[in-house]
Amino acid sequence: MVLNSYRCTVKSPSQSAMDTLISKGKSAKKPLVVAGCVPQGSRNVKELDGVSIVGVQQIDRVVEVVEETLKGHEVRLLNRKTLPALDLPKVRKNKFVEILPINVGCLGACTYCKTKHARGHLGSYTVDSLAGRVKTVIDDGVKEIWLSSEDTGAYGRDIGVNLPILLNAIVAELPSDASTMLRIGMTNPPFILEHLKDIAEILRHPCVYSFLHVPVQSGSDAILTAMNREYTVNEFRTVVDTLTELVPGIQIATDIICGFPGETDKDFSQTVSLIKAYKFAQVHISQFYPRPGTPAARMKKVPSNIVKQRSRELTSVFEAFTPYNGMEGRVERIWITDIATDGIHLVGHTKAYVQVLIVAQESMLGTSAIVKITSVGRWSVFGEVIETVNQTNHKSKVPSRKCSARKNVLPVPTAAHVPVSQNLVLVDQRAVEDRMLQNKVMFFRMTCI
Repeated sequence: MVLNSYRCTVKSPSQSAMDTLISKGKSAKKPLVVAGCVPQGSRNVKELDGVSIVGVQQIDRVVEVVEETLKGHEVRLLNRKTLPALDLPKVRKNKFVEILPINVGCLGACTYCKTKHARGHLGSYTVDSLAGRVKTVIDDGVKEIWLSSEDTGAYGRDIGVNLPILLNAIVAELPSDASTMLRIGMTNPPFILEHLKDIAEILRHPCVYSFLHVPVQSGSDAILTAMNREYTVNEFRTVVDTLTELVPGIQIATDIICGFPGETDKDFSQTVSLIKAYKFAQVHISQFYPRPGTPAARMKKVPSNIVKQRSRELTSVFEAFTPYNGMEGRVERIWITDIATDGIHLVGHTKAYVQVLIVAQESMLGTSAIVKITSVGRWSVFGEVIETVNQTNHKSKVPSRKCSARKNVLPVPTAAHVPVSQNLVLVDQRAVEDRMLQNKVMFFRMTCI
């Protein structure tokens, strides 16, 4: 049994979930190989006794480790001086999406995070190797390329280049008809401050989603200092304000940690005020969990009942936002790459990476289309396909898709309906959105992206 701890090692629940799976494997008397961030960052925990472990930079040797484990050997493969190859054989979870790591490790030293323990110092792939990989995956039929990194903005500082140089090289490989789109990964504020105008120009490019994930973690400078985040709230505001001004329609997502050690009511109030000021469409809210071996684990904790209360309060504030109001009736181009968990809708995204649910034939997966937004929800919008866009920018009428009736499919409320057509299955929009959110179909299926 191979267990891959792909989740972020910033937070304790990742390791708790892995410990549970390891216990189940041991109880079933299965030979175990544990891979990924958790064993790399916590190699000496008792749960890993008697199992083989593979580090984050040894994925190309996993077959070797499995074979040795099946022979009854315990293997611990954690150290390596070179980066894993970009072209390792793999089966994509979504054949239209390539997740492309641009570097490993980071330059930060956040007091709460164990990623540095797991991933180590920054190690960047060369511009030529990444551009070459982009060309290869486009030839394979990939329609979205997601750049993956612990901190995209830090790219290249170890090899004498920078993020704008890389992004321009990648964009040069993308088809001019925007049949393949680029999504830039998570970046912390410090390393993009000096490149904001260059980044904005790239985000405006027709082949790049106008979307960026910039974690702030707290709206209090005192807490950011305790976290050792290496920026101020005003610097974060500069990032958001500049990109908002220079990139029309951009969506910026952020992260918040509630209840970091030493967080006072005033600190938390500053965080709430920051989120209210910008009304971010997407905010990841988590409660602080002490990670063993980190400086924050030795700090005086905020009582758990207060942490939970603050998390609930901020979640309530965030969920009250209506970021997509005003989109109804708008005509947008979308890129379609997934099937919703309700089995009825296909999932596409606008240039600003707003999630659009449409009813259409599955043959439209991997294509682009012009849609009219028919209704909006809290987490996504619904659209009706007007026409498809082929790879040479010529348009053709969209084929209809007939959907059979399904159990537990509810009629749409009159106030927010999908246009009635004999070929459409009508559903309760909120029910669809809730189900998709629960199953993590939304953008933030974060695997350190």
